[in-house]
Amino acid sequence: MGQSLVKIYTHIVFSTKHRQAFITDKIEQELFSYIGGICNRLGCQTITVGGYRDHVHILCLLSKQITIMKLMEEVKGHSSKWIKTVGQEFRNFYWQNGYGAFSVYSKDVDRVVQYIRSQREHHSGRSWQDEYRDILIEHEMDFNEKFVWD
Repeated sequence: MGQSLVKIYTHIVFSTKHRQAFITDKIEQELFSYIGGICNRLGCQTITVGGYRDHVHILCLLSKQITIMKLMEEVKGHSSKWIKTVGQEFRNFYWQNGYGAFSVYSKDVDRVVQYIRSQREHHSGRSWQDEYRDILIEHEMDFNEKFVWD
């Protein structure tokens, strides 16, 4: 086969350090746009970015030219630096160390987009930790709670 063809939809989730509610109405949309721009610049076409007060969801097409680890290093590093320039209230902002990345079947993309876009409503009575546990279980991930949170 002479041509390399790749189409990997990836749902990425991560939170603020200690799940602090730093993602306020003041920065939410600009932050999500900024993160989407980083993904696009790295060749990972952004489908949608969303989240709520203490976490972010990204749905993108992972480029064949970058690892998920490098993408997350770039997204977290650049967005963290940007947030700290927005105002004094964000000077102690940090992302958690880890992240979750999950493949999405192409026929499920619309469902995942709706899920990400409805985060505000989704979290009216549900914590990020409960949501993340459910995602890990849905994807049959082996995990130890002792190492998931920071």
